[in-house]
Amino acid sequence: MNPTQPTKSQLLGTQPIASLLIKQAVPASIGILVMSLNILVDTIFVGNWIGSIAIAAINVVLPVSFFIAALGMAIGIGGSSIISRALGADDYEKAKRTFGNQISITLGITILCVIFGLWFIDDLVYSFGGKGAIFEPAKIYYRIVLYGVPVLALCMMGNNVIRAEGAPKHAMIAMLIPSIGNLLMDYIFINQLGMGMEGAAWATTISYVLCFLYVLWFFISGKSELLCSLKHFILDWPILKEIGGLGFVTLARQAMSSVLYLILNNVLFELGGEDSVSVFGIIGRMMMFALFPVLGITQGFLPIAGYNYGAQNWSRVREVIFTSIKYACGLGLLIFLGLFFFTREIATVFTDNEAVINQTSFALKMVFIATPIIAIQLIGAAYYQAIGKAIPALLLTLLRMGFILIPLILILPQIYGELGVWISFPIADVVSTIITAWYLWVAMKKLKSSSE
Repeated sequence: MNPTQPTKSQLLGTQPIASLLIKQAVPASIGILVMSLNILVDTIFVGNWIGSIAIAAINVVLPVSFFIAALGMAIGIGGSSIISRALGADDYEKAKRTFGNQISITLGITILCVIFGLWFIDDLVYSFGGKGAIFEPAKIYYRIVLYGVPVLALCMMGNNVIRAEGAPKHAMIAMLIPSIGNLLMDYIFINQLGMGMEGAAWATTISYVLCFLYVLWFFISGKSELLCSLKHFILDWPILKEIGGLGFVTLARQAMSSVLYLILNNVLFELGGEDSVSVFGIIGRMMMFALFPVLGITQGFLPIAGYNYGAQNWSRVREVIFTSIKYACGLGLLIFLGLFFFTREIATVFTDNEAVINQTSFALKMVFIATPIIAIQLIGAAYYQAIGKAIPALLLTLLRMGFILIPLILILPQIYGELGVWISFPIADVVSTIITAWYLWVAMKKLKSSSE
């Protein structure tokens, strides 16, 4: 590394905020989009080349993969917040010690998960829904995918650390490799070699091994500022506590999302049967795809805010908050307009059921009507996570879904029927945005007084 040139992380404290945010957000957005498309295309391949039972078998195992990915992401985001602030404060030793601890706990927890998962394999597959004809293919898929669990978690953790160092393009490549690799492996193992469920499982596992090799190369090739020695892997309780507190915010978000989907599916089935559940299935897919640029800006915001907060550059922290909200709200408005005028066309891509199409057209408008302002919620929660304030980050993360949306979904349908479900979304968005905006306003005042 040339000592006369600023490092990637140092650029987070010197480059213009607007261009820096774009450099961080665009690769993150592309990575999120490709990962979302991978899930859809992978399902199409497996369904056509193996059969519908294979789709059911994979769905049985998905909660395991999602949990491990969320665990790796939680450790990654929690540690990355510490790393960004440490790099901003020129405390490279703390940054390396944090990264070493992330690796140690990720490996420790996931190896225990593998041992537990293999020991109770029959019971777990059955309890996740692998019953009847689904059991055997689900067990085949589960066993092979479980072997790759430590690698999956390390990939998710390492990706967030790479972004914290100010290397968004490398983080994007790390997200693209398993997505593209999985599809290529599907074609080779399932279509060409006829390996069936084993082929699908090995395609998934090997794709994450390829991702891990790329992440490993990044950290040992001299491109990273976090080349660790053995002493950095020794567990440090204060660092572990901070990683756990900040990482729990991510885990809580994933858990609340699962609870929301569970409640929604049951409430909608009682109100309108299979058609209503199908409507939310389409809306859920659209949430995954349509919001990728807003989520990309949120991910791009994290390392910039964390680094400059660690460097005590309060004016740049305020600027990145303003700029991120401005860009994300603008994109949110464009997303809403696109959805509003093409709701019927979007619905027809997923189904030819006229009743579902009509319901979806209305529901999409209601669910996405507050999209232009949701960036305030996302940036608000991300800000407190970036600066290491776990409690407000957790409260703001759970605010919309846990404290407002789920209670509304349990109450309003009893008064307004199915309409009550759909109007719960914009009400929750508006109320949570107002509360989050107040938190951000208080934070901005503190930053302004500190800079003066």
